[in-house]
Amino acid sequence: MGEVVSPGTVCVTGAAGFIGSWLVMRLLERGYTVRATVRDPENMKKVKHLLDLPKAGTNLTLWKADLTEEGSFDEAIQGCSGVFHVATPMDFESQDPEKEVIKPTIDGVLSIIKSCAKAKTVKKLVFTSSAGTVNVQATQKSVYDESDWSDLDFIVAKKMTAWMYFVSKTLAELAAVEAAKENNINFISIIPTLVVGPFIMPTFPPSLITALSPITGNEAHYSIIKQGQFVHLDDLCEAHIFLYEHPMGEGRYICSSHDTTIYGLANMMREKWPEYNVPTEFEGIDKDLKSVCFSSNKLTGLGFEFKNSLEDMFRGAIDTCREKGLLPYSN
Repeated sequence: MGEVVSPGTVCVTGAAGFIGSWLVMRLLERGYTVRATVRDPENMKKVKHLLDLPKAGTNLTLWKADLTEEGSFDEAIQGCSGVFHVATPMDFESQDPEKEVIKPTIDGVLSIIKSCAKAKTVKKLVFTSSAGTVNVQATQKSVYDESDWSDLDFIVAKKMTAWMYFVSKTLAELAAVEAAKENNINFISIIPTLVVGPFIMPTFPPSLITALSPITGNEAHYSIIKQGQFVHLDDLCEAHIFLYEHPMGEGRYICSSHDTTIYGLANMMREKWPEYNVPTEFEGIDKDLKSVCFSSNKLTGLGFEFKNSLEDMFRGAIDTCREKGLLPYSN
């Protein structure tokens, strides 16, 4: 038996979050050495779920880094062969979105590209983008692909729920593509739609505030899932690793497995979880809306396969929320 070659050392930013923590778990399982960046490694409440992961004792280190501090990621990225940039400010209630969300998102990805260039060891940078960079437009098409971009003028004029997140991710992705080219770094951006599924972070994940809004009655989020697209957290993390490892992976990839309207979603919720009082009517939302599809053909064309159904995603999310006491009918 020859020595097993380790897949190498990678850095994951935003490692304590909903996507980051699950990605760290999957990378550790595969034998990667993971450097996880978090804003406050000393805060046990926020990092315990990472330290408790299998193989964390041998293959995981925590590094303090902040998107708003220049050069903050240099040390964590030095010596890595790959970087997964998942971290992003998610404060939708921000009083100063330009300063607190938009600027740190753009500066953050540029600072990470600088750190990758300095390190000279990074072969690939995988950036977790957002569906908000693709289809936030006045009228919806029936199918979107990687050539589509959101309309920034429309977003800023409308200022819908999470508008500053859509602006920040769009500008950050555009800036990153340019900067990666200049620095000769192979850049991949993954565009997840609404991410749903079981999770290991201790608090209520931001994307589930939207996904579970028909259950919690959070009406501000209905507009986001009026014509919604969804992907299971595990499928998304598998896609990150698949594209990182794939020799042909480059550019933008949509990662989305299901689409439905808020009425379709509510019908499934009422059927599978009758104990929740899910509405049958959503005021101001047309019952005959067509659903809008995000095509993952570019990703599946490389051989990637989605493994989870819409029911799997929501069952995972609801079960975990109940186990953690974050939803009524908690275990």
